[in-house]
Amino acid sequence: MKLTRVLYSASPSGGAIPHAKLRYVPTSGTYPKGFTAAGIFVGVKPGNTSKPDLALVTSDRPCSAAAVFTKNKFQAAPVTFSRKVLQSRANTGLRSVIINSGCANAVTGAGGLEDAANMARITDQRVGADDSTLVMSTGVIGQRLPIQKILDHIPVAYHQTGDSHKHWMNCAKAICTTDTFPKLMSRTFELPSSPGVQYSIAGLTKGAGMIAPNMATLLTILATDAPVAPGIMTPLLRHAVDRSFNAITIDGDSSTNDTVALLANGAAGGQEVASEQSPDYEAFKSLLTDFSADLAKYIVRDGEGATKFVTIRVVDCATEEAAREVARSIARSPLVKTALYGKDANWGRILCAAGYALISPPGQPINDVPEIVPERTNVSFIPTDGSAELKLLVNGEPEQVDEERASEILKHEDLEILVRLGTGDKNTVHWTCDFSHDYVTINGDYRT
Repeated sequence: MKLTRVLYSASPSGGAIPHAKLRYVPTSGTYPKGFTAAGIFVGVKPGNTSKPDLALVTSDRPCSAAAVFTKNKFQAAPVTFSRKVLQSRANTGLRSVIINSGCANAVTGAGGLEDAANMARITDQRVGADDSTLVMSTGVIGQRLPIQKILDHIPVAYHQTGDSHKHWMNCAKAICTTDTFPKLMSRTFELPSSPGVQYSIAGLTKGAGMIAPNMATLLTILATDAPVAPGIMTPLLRHAVDRSFNAITIDGDSSTNDTVALLANGAAGGQEVASEQSPDYEAFKSLLTDFSADLAKYIVRDGEGATKFVTIRVVDCATEEAAREVARSIARSPLVKTALYGKDANWGRILCAAGYALISPPGQPINDVPEIVPERTNVSFIPTDGSAELKLLVNGEPEQVDEERASEILKHEDLEILVRLGTGDKNTVHWTCDFSHDYVTINGDYRT
């Protein structure tokens, strides 16, 4: 597959972009044919007087679609509503996604479901297609939407949609909450069966806190003009999510609203990706996974109060599932995260988090598979400057650590923690960030 990478991220809707994030701000993008986008101001959250907070992505023709949703038991009304839409339409005939920020419409009872349905209904009326809209919301849990205000503005959003970079950027701005910059990317690619046909994919996502994947802890819209059959959309998306949005952690909390949606309208033409056995399927799956991973990394880089982007690589494990659990355990550990913020090479915390990752819950049988053997375990820091790894633990034995060099490594924004378990040949990667004082400040006054 011929691939041209164009990575973009949008600027924040209000206030200055932190200097360290300026390099993620785009000046242009290449967006999928047939899709338009908009982001407008409504004033969903009290106190918001200027930030765009209603977003719309719509296609000029029916799309194949799929979505992956949160596994939190308290699922927000938009999650429940959108799942039913996809089931009733068998992943076909979708046209739009409408999103508000500032209020999650979660734990809002029957009234919340009615609000989500009304947001879709008004959008459908503008698009001219019934039961063709997915709904997403993000913000404070347990509060009803100012629904009439939103419904009155949906026609405004529809009439302001366009296909320019500015339109997509406004859309990305409108879904943000505590994000310091909206996250927007686009990429072009080709597929084996349609040489010479250039396809595009665009993705926008939000998330900076309440990130601990049990699916994907955030809101994401992925749109492509490639022709993809409805029946294979779900396995494509699940594969990509497991290796991207399901491989990030900021704070250990799984949201009530998590949704990742993929829409494909086929507007660029070419042969349809119709079978899981086709070369096109494998090529698009690889493209979608890599694209999703790059987009997911932006969420970690924008973690609330974060100062570090940390890659946790667990290798040589007996099973892939065990490797993932070990990586997630390290990524969730407040002690690991605070040590990284303090530039403290306290590798004992890393080892501790790995050691309790696979403990069986009470009442469940003990796992006798030797995924972790202390005498085979190795832990290292991998510097981002290309210099040699700093070994901390070798085959269960502590190394004489050069604390000065460790401190120098930890001064960099990017860091890799490598854990070799020595029990097999399965590997995984997970991305996380540190915990700073600012994380507490941000979340201490989130509703005010």
